[in-house]
Amino acid sequence: MVKTLIIDDETNARKIIRSIVESVPQEFEIIGEAHNVKSGLEQIKKHRPDLVLLDIDMPDGNAFNLLEEIGKVDFRIIFITAHSDFAIQAFKFSAIDYILKPIVSTELFRALDKAKKTFEMEEVNLKLDALLSNLKSNDAKKKVVLKTSGSILCVDIDDIYFCESDGGSYTRFHFKDKSKFLVSKPLKEYDEMLSAFNFFRIHKSYLVNLDKIISYEKQAGGSVILDNQIELTVSHRRREPFLNRYMSA
Repeated sequence: MVKTLIIDDETNARKIIRSIVESVPQEFEIIGEAHNVKSGLEQIKKHRPDLVLLDIDMPDGNAFNLLEEIGKVDFRIIFITAHSDFAIQAFKFSAIDYILKPIVSTELFRALDKAKKTFEMEEVNLKLDALLSNLKSNDAKKKVVLKTSGSILCVDIDDIYFCESDGGSYTRFHFKDKSKFLVSKPLKEYDEMLSAFNFFRIHKSYLVNLDKIISYEKQAGGSVILDNQIELTVSHRRREPFLNRYMSA
């Protein structure tokens, strides 16, 4: 049984979360509830949970204050928030699960299923470190967590040279030294995530960091040269919007 603690300042939200969690037979055990940061810290120290369902905004602080107070975390976390704001971007970059209020049972079931399969506390703490860093940093210093079934990597966005679609459902990340890292998410997801950070989709297969381009070659339909001498094709359909963006950067 996964020992589960609920921390949320709203009584009704705690009731809804409890009913959903308890509907998963013989897998999760609710060991306590808390309504703010202070009581949450007390419950964590008392019960040593395996999983914490953690509301972000509370009367005496927020979830991040609680985590900084704890230091090294030895439990899994599902964040809960009523606000679709800047923090959501930080969650996505850090590959951390969150649920938006009002709580939808299918979304919580999905998050609970993922939480069951996460056992490595090193992975949890790496993601949390990235999250706290992203919440404090400016755009140039954002980090993104990349995960495969066998390994996990946390990198600065600025260290990514380009992303390459690999088989539709996979994306291969490329770095300055020409090393690579394959993740099981489509390129479309990273296009949406990184476009605000000076990345541009120059081809259906390539999402490139514009800061790494040193020249554009017109011959053979058009291509870009990166500062590590990698050359990437620019598709005919994307050439004009790319040049508009590149020349205005």
